[in-house]
Amino acid sequence: MISAMNVGRFLSDTARLYPDRIGLIHGEDAWTWAELDANANAFRAALQDMGVKAGDRVMVQSRNNRAMFESLWGIFKAGCIWVPSNFLQTPPEIAYVAQNCGASAFLFEAVFADHATAAKAASGDLEHLIAIGGDVEGAANYDDVIAAHEGAERIDAKVEYEDPCWLFYTSGTTGRPKGAVLTHGQISFVVNNFTADLMPGLTRDDASLVVAPLSHGAGCHAFPQVARGAKTVLLSGESFDAETVWRLVEEHKISNMFTVPTIVKMMVEHPAVDQYDHSSLRHVIHAGAPMYLEDQKSAFEKLGPVLFQYYGLGEVTGCITVQPPEHYVVDVDDGEARPGTCGIPRLGMQIGIRDPEGNMLETGEQGEICVIGPGVMSGYWQNDKANAEVFRDGWFHTGDLGRLDEAGFLYITGRAKDMYISGGANVYPREIEEVLLTHPGVSEVAVVGIEDEKWGEVGVAVVVPTAEGTSVEALAGFVNGELSRYKHPKRYFFWDEMPKSAYGKVPKHLIRKTLFERGDLVEGEAV
Repeated sequence: MISAMNVGRFLSDTARLYPDRIGLIHGEDAWTWAELDANANAFRAALQDMGVKAGDRVMVQSRNNRAMFESLWGIFKAGCIWVPSNFLQTPPEIAYVAQNCGASAFLFEAVFADHATAAKAASGDLEHLIAIGGDVEGAANYDDVIAAHEGAERIDAKVEYEDPCWLFYTSGTTGRPKGAVLTHGQISFVVNNFTADLMPGLTRDDASLVVAPLSHGAGCHAFPQVARGAKTVLLSGESFDAETVWRLVEEHKISNMFTVPTIVKMMVEHPAVDQYDHSSLRHVIHAGAPMYLEDQKSAFEKLGPVLFQYYGLGEVTGCITVQPPEHYVVDVDDGEARPGTCGIPRLGMQIGIRDPEGNMLETGEQGEICVIGPGVMSGYWQNDKANAEVFRDGWFHTGDLGRLDEAGFLYITGRAKDMYISGGANVYPREIEEVLLTHPGVSEVAVVGIEDEKWGEVGVAVVVPTAEGTSVEALAGFVNGELSRYKHPKRYFFWDEMPKSAYGKVPKHLIRKTLFERGDLVEGEAV
């Protein structure tokens, strides 16, 4: 076994170097690195006093706040495994995760007391409940726990490279969520990789705005800030507000943020983008879904060359590709333009395109995107069947389809599960969506395949129109000549907004579900 640095040291090392500098801001409150480290050490000591051992799982159900931010470092320091959940999940969903991971302790915001009750009922291993922001019967109070262990030593449990530190539960769109096992050695690589590829030049003088839940991709993004001493600013409030974002960017001279394309679009299209100074921004990092060409153009016009796109899954800690500003060419007539690319391989990672039989394909050929490198998880938690499906010949199989060009740029052509077959031909919704988004009357679009008696499946397009508006006839005429006939959507529906996941994505399964719930489509009737 190879020993590794306990990733909890990232916080301790920064606290020793910059004890009095501000590390975290939330609303009107701010905490220094020394204060955050002291609280993390106190939580580490508290867990150990409770009998929570190295390797035990500690679940966290919370919105972004100080306790959510600092406690994860205490969990790492104790050698325990951080199991954050999406705070929008229901009690039954949380109960499944608690049972699946065998959680020993559950840290939760007091407003999620029902989730804690459900988790405790589901997991026979769950003995310790700790409430944030209020008193809950049967649970310790987080602030009281920290106060009782004030002055705890800086002690980091000894760990090996492959020792788990984080169970990253997937969204489970095709079944129950699966826990991707992320290790201490892997996260150390991720911190270096994110810093080099996504935030080059990150220093103590930078500031990062968190606009997504720390439980998932934003957590990966927060780690380099801690490692480099850059302050983190958490949004306050229940919902996203673009004006608040731009106000905080100006107030704290935000230099980097991580989000998803739909949020970038909302920010760029909001009038406040022209009312606040955002010249401090150097890295606006987006991932989680494609950013369409028209949205890239708008972002460049408003923000300048600050966009960093990356492609990756939770199972690969986001480490598959990067597209820095110098690789964005939004003028499709430019000879160097590569419209549709999501970038080049991340440092230390390798991409291969494989056919269904596992053969490596040539440049330009479409197949499944596969990856190897230290950013890949060690496997799914206690799920041999799922591991056998995604790990073959040593490669991690993403389930996404794509191709590589001669320079090594990756193009995602679709999700294997999103593809539908119409009249015997494979149809990839993203290709259709890219065309429709160039129409001035289309703000957002999602295309899904729906069963059809004649063709097997046909495409249905859901459109959020711009203020300019559009019509079925206009869009049908627009795609004619741009796309082969079999790729034309059979039906168009106009909605005021798209249903989105907690992370700002537009899941295709949710589009299908909403089509039937709204009555746009009826089960058993022809499309």
